[in-house]
Amino acid sequence: MAAAQGAGSSSAGPSGLPGSAPGHSSNSTTVAVWEWQDEFGNWRPYRGNVCSYIEQVFQASQQKGRRSGSGLVSSIPLGQADPVLAPYVIDIPSLMQFRQDTGTMRAVRRHLFPGDSAAGQGIVWEWQNDEGGWSPYEMNVCVFLEQARATNHQRVDLGPLGYNYEVDFVSQIQTNKTTGFRRSVQRRLDAPYPVTTSPAPLHTGVACSCQQCWLNSGTGPITTRYRHSMINFPSSSITHQVSGRTSSISSSSVSFMPYNKPPLSGARSTARLNAQSTWALPQAGGPSTGLSASNKVSTPDLTIKMSKPSKLNQALAATPTDPEAVVKKYLEELKGTPTDEDCIICMEKLSSPSSYSDEYDNSTIKPETVGRLTNCQHSFHMLCMLAMYSRGNKDGSLQCPSCKTIYGEKTGTQPKGKMEVFTFPQSLPGHKDCGTIQIVYHISRGIQGPEHPNPGMPYTARDFPRYCYLPDNEKGRKVLELLRVAWKRRLIFTVGTSNTTGESNTVVWNEIHHKTEMDTNLSGHGYPDPNYLDNVLAELAAQGVTEDCLRQ
Repeated sequence: MAAAQGAGSSSAGPSGLPGSAPGHSSNSTTVAVWEWQDEFGNWRPYRGNVCSYIEQVFQASQQKGRRSGSGLVSSIPLGQADPVLAPYVIDIPSLMQFRQDTGTMRAVRRHLFPGDSAAGQGIVWEWQNDEGGWSPYEMNVCVFLEQARATNHQRVDLGPLGYNYEVDFVSQIQTNKTTGFRRSVQRRLDAPYPVTTSPAPLHTGVACSCQQCWLNSGTGPITTRYRHSMINFPSSSITHQVSGRTSSISSSSVSFMPYNKPPLSGARSTARLNAQSTWALPQAGGPSTGLSASNKVSTPDLTIKMSKPSKLNQALAATPTDPEAVVKKYLEELKGTPTDEDCIICMEKLSSPSSYSDEYDNSTIKPETVGRLTNCQHSFHMLCMLAMYSRGNKDGSLQCPSCKTIYGEKTGTQPKGKMEVFTFPQSLPGHKDCGTIQIVYHISRGIQGPEHPNPGMPYTARDFPRYCYLPDNEKGRKVLELLRVAWKRRLIFTVGTSNTTGESNTVVWNEIHHKTEMDTNLSGHGYPDPNYLDNVLAELAAQGVTEDCLRQ
């Protein structure tokens, strides 16, 4: 086992840290930390105030269930804790976080810690990402680091927690044990996580043999995807510490933050959608190769024809599809209303009027009208579906907030640009039997349209052109053709705020991951990665881009 070394002390495992317990804490105070899981299997804590709200609703639901014998509350809208999280809902039965405007789903878990741990004191440990911002470690690691610091250890090895790093408290440096790469770390005070009561065992920051630790250290869906893997990601860390954009989100002093939007108003319920909010992903770096290319293929520029030459008029002149017509096209009105079923958009009972009634008082759709989507058969207030559609880019498509089924052809908000494709014989690591496909994306700065966060304002386009790589084999070529479809549907990029740089009104990656490096996967952006092609096919399918699109 890797050692945690203190000043003048011999090597010791994590349970040898002075004052640490090998299993559960006897501390009577317990705090709850809610975390969401990124696409690499790493857990990322919500901020303290958001966790407090989630825990409050969760505990109230448990108490109500014990009194009445009914089940737990089905979902928790995060917009009630923070308006910028309005598109996100936690589904309690499945322990999944659902983004209502894109359909993206993430596992969540509830993790308990002693009240005198880092979580109970509001202490968060963070590492510095390549953009200069600070990204939080998962709470298990924060608790472990704080315990080591409190017991005067000068250096600690994160190997026992599954991560290939050492942290030096004196120099405040994290070092990759394989590559020697160094990053700064910092200790930050935040709001303490909420005190709770639960019969579940506590976790003290070091894996033990209890069921909570054995089942991936928390309450929630169990996943092993990339967890503790040193094969696919030799420098894998808590939140893959990356220099470009393929892996995960690196935040600056926050765990989870779409770009800021003003809170929605005009409805009774505060559970609100913000379908224009974008989960802004890190920006890509510059070109990673200067290789010459052959078989050049270029897709047409994605442009919008306007009647006036002004860039501002060009951006604002798009004509949206009539929202009510779209809602009525895909939902059939129900004659009888389910009495015990909730509308997961407004969080009201379907037997009650929609919370958006005062916002759409001129609509021909009545507040009490309930509709069922024709294919998946999920039911909602039709006025709520109208509100959800109206806050999107109004492209004539709908996506079920419950199961992600897409009705119509989903399009995005990507600015105009150009996608080029090249091939060359050099192989990618892990794909020695074929050459390489290089995709080059070109987008220039411009003026935001009505589908963007701030219509009429300029947007920037940093680090273009962006270079991406696929193996030139059957599956790689399939991914390429689907990426072409996604490009034409404006799904690859969007305009929002970068979580890594904090810049707003800029072009950012959307939710389809790309490999921006060829010959290294230390950052998670390159090869080898045996799961990448399957993962990106799943991400494309979540956007409605499947093989069926190639047959049309």
